Parts: sequence; structure tokens; C-alpha cells
Amino acid sequence: MHVSYTALMAHTRQTQALSQVSGLLGWDQETMMPRGAANQRGEWMGAMEAAVHARQSDPRIGDWLAQLDGADLVGADLDETAKANMRHIRRSFDRSTKIPGDLASEIARVTSVSQGIWAEARATDDFASFAPTLKRVLDLKRQEAAALSDGGDLYDAMLDDYEPGMTGARLAVLLGNLRDGLVDLRDRVRGSTVDVPDLTGEFPDAVQMQLAQELAGVFGYDWNCGRLDKAVHPFSSGSGNDTRITTRVDLANPFNCIYSTIHETGHSCYEQGIRPAYLLTPLGNGVSMGVHESQSRIYENQLGRSRAFCGWLYGRMRDLFGDFGVASEDAFYAVVNKVGQGFIRTEADEVQYNLHILMRFDLERALIAGDLEVDDLEGAWNERFAADFGYAVDKPSNGVLQDVHWSVGLFGYFPTYSLGNIYAGGLNEAMRSAVPSVDSDLAQGDTRAAVGWLRENLQQYGGLYEPVDVIERATGQTVSEKPLLDYLNTKFGAIYDV
Repeated sequence: MHVSYTALMAHTRQTQALSQVSGLLGWDQETMMPRGAANQRGEWMGAMEAAVHARQSDPRIGDWLAQLDGADLVGADLDETAKANMRHIRRSFDRSTKIPGDLASEIARVTSVSQGIWAEARATDDFASFAPTLKRVLDLKRQEAAALSDGGDLYDAMLDDYEPGMTGARLAVLLGNLRDGLVDLRDRVRGSTVDVPDLTGEFPDAVQMQLAQELAGVFGYDWNCGRLDKAVHPFSSGSGNDTRITTRVDLANPFNCIYSTIHETGHSCYEQGIRPAYLLTPLGNGVSMGVHESQSRIYENQLGRSRAFCGWLYGRMRDLFGDFGVASEDAFYAVVNKVGQGFIRTEADEVQYNLHILMRFDLERALIAGDLEVDDLEGAWNERFAADFGYAVDKPSNGVLQDVHWSVGLFGYFPTYSLGNIYAGGLNEAMRSAVPSVDSDLAQGDTRAAVGWLRENLQQYGGLYEPVDVIERATGQTVSEKPLLDYLNTKFGAIYDV
């Protein structure tokens, strides 16, 4: 291999290691850090970001890339893996050199502190106490986007950080097509005479966490390389041989814990499934947030909420909780998939989940464009929610303060959730065609064939291919909302007899 490539990869390996240390600090902040350490942790995060940014924008990277571009590289001198590594390094270098180091450090410091302020505001239902901090975060992120966009669309510059190659305009069309089908299905479900009851009772914390541990293992989580903890907002972090997942417990709603755990397991299994040779290289992580979300959502929904798996899960819940008031496997399947009213995105049913995302997508695009001010955000949220869902938000923690994303500067992140659902629709269709035994296996609590297909056809590649390319290689078709809508119409049409 060319000497410049060897030097480039050695430099990148250390940068990747430092980035993962920074990620571990973020995990600790959400799970175990003493509350009084927030400001100090902000300084740590800012220092780590400054160090990582300096390495990512090191002028030697430009020199190494130029030397490789100018060299006569053929055959094994630059194979598919090396070319992919260079593609990622070049993209990261281009972005890093456009962002001033002091701005990158300030964003890391402010968003670390902002996260704690958001959590306090959420706990007290006081958006006004968070608004000044959100204004500061928004201002910093708009500065960052301006530096990256070269005079182009600010939102596209932010989106590219999470879904390379995607644009806001393209997403608006794709999600708009999805919206029409979802609204039609939701209206038909609301007109159904089928009555699906709510789950009632109290489900002990310790037993929920016991089941969560079991379910992560059932879906292939490698406990030698991972752990499960609690957090206010469930998330996953890490990669390769050190991945972390979190969940939360609601004593009246065990599905919150169950499906948050399965969802985050999907994220971490993607990271664990990447080829070991890619560890600490640009290919050693999921290629985009949309592709990442495709894994968490297919684990959670097409597998975890399927009729087959619900039959097995019903038995395990009866084993652990006793008679919890649901008479049969079919009734349990309907309860798990009930379409009802609710405020919280992470608890939304499959029919309405993407409507939550579309609202956030439109609001954050307006914030970035300057068409919506932070002081008007709560009112705009409440107005849009009432229009889309037909009832009013009762308190900020059920509305504008429910998500952590904006507090930590993740503008452009929300639409990748819906894009992930669209990807998952196509993957589910292809997987079931290739593995006819999926449902009979799931009925026994056996996910190995399903998750094995995902690992073989998508997860192992990490960042080797571009996001849309890896999905289309796995599914054999162009990305479209149609498979997802077909799946949802079939599933909920049967449950609600519509």
C-alpha cells in the first residue's frame, strides 16, 4: 500500500479513537454522571472536540490526499476499501477545514451544557427557561451551516452531516408522498368499529429490566461488547467492541421499555455487525443515520411487533408478570399495535410515527431558514400538532420539550427517522422474500435468520458504500415509500378490518 495511505490511515485511527472517547463521555453524561458535574463535563467535551477537530483538519491530511491523487495507483495499491476510506476522510476533511476550530469547540461546550438545561426545563414544563439556550445553540449551528454551505442551503449543509447526498427538497417530496398514504390509512383506522383496549396494570421496574436484558440477547446483542442502562431519552452509542444501549421504564407501560430496548438493540447490532477489519477506520461505523434507523426500526417494528413475535412475547410476559389482563396472542398483537392518541414521538404507533417526524422536519427547516423564531416555536408546535393530530398539547414535556435533539444541536437529524422507516420497508420486503421462514422462526422467539440476513446484506459493510447504494444493493430496488405503505396497509388493515 502507498506510504501516504499508510500514514493517512494511522492518523485517522487515532482520530477515530479520540472520537469514541468523546462518545463515551456523552454516554456517561446521560447515564451515570453526577448532576453537579454538568459544567465541568461541558469543558471536557469542548476540549475533546477541539482535539478531534484539530486532527480532522490537520493540513497533512490534504497533503496525503493530494499525494494519493497524484500517484499512479493501480490494482491492489488502492482497493475498494481504501477508496471508500479516502472518500470518507476527504468529506470529513473538507467539512472540518471549513469550520473554525473555536466554533467547533464552542458548539461542543454549549450543547453539552444545554442538554442539562433542557432536561431541567422538561422536568418543570418550562420552555421559557430553555429558550435562551436554544437560541444560542441555533445561532452556533447556523454559523456552522453557513461555513459549510458555500452560499447554498443552510439546512442541506446540516442534513449532509447525517445523510450524505440527501437534500431537504428531495426529502420533502419523498416524505410528502409518504404523508398522503399515512393520512389516508390513519383516517380509515379512526373510522373502524374495531375496539382495541389499552394495557392496564402495573409492571415492576426490575422485571421490565429483566425482560429488556433478555430481549436484547434474543435480537443478537453481544453482551461481551455491550451493556444496558437507563436514560431519560433512550439512545445507543459506541461501535465495534464497545457499544452501549439505554432504555427507560414506565410502570404502567412496559411496551415503552420493551420496544425502546429492541429499537436501540437494532442500532447497536448494526455497529457490532460491521466487519472487524473496519474497526477504528471511517468504515467502522454505520454509514448514515437513515441507514442506522432502518436497522432499529426493522428490529422494533417489522420483527418485534409482528404477529409471529408478539405470540412468543405474550408467553414470556405471562411467565414474568402473570395474568396481565390480555386474553390471547391475537388480542396482545392488537394491543401492541394499537393506533391511538398520544403526544410522545417515541411511543407513537407505526401509522402516526412519521407524522410526528414530518412536523419536526418542517419546524426545524423554518428555524434554520429564519422563518420561525425560537420565541414562537412552542406556539407553532402546538398549532401544528393540533392540526395534524386533532387534539391539543397539554404541557411542554409532551410537546416542544419532549425530544433532546435540538438541545444538542442535531438539526437535520429528525428526517432521517422517517427515511429509516422507508428504508426498513424495502429491507423487510426483500428479507421476507429471501428468508421464507422468518415468521415461523419469530413465533419461537428465534430472530437468527432475520438478523443474519440483515447482517449479511447490510450491516457488515459499515461505511463501505454510500447510504442509498447500500440500501439498493440489499433490496434490489430503487428507494421508495411504497414498500413501507404496502406493509402498513396490510398490517393495520387486518388489525382494524379496513
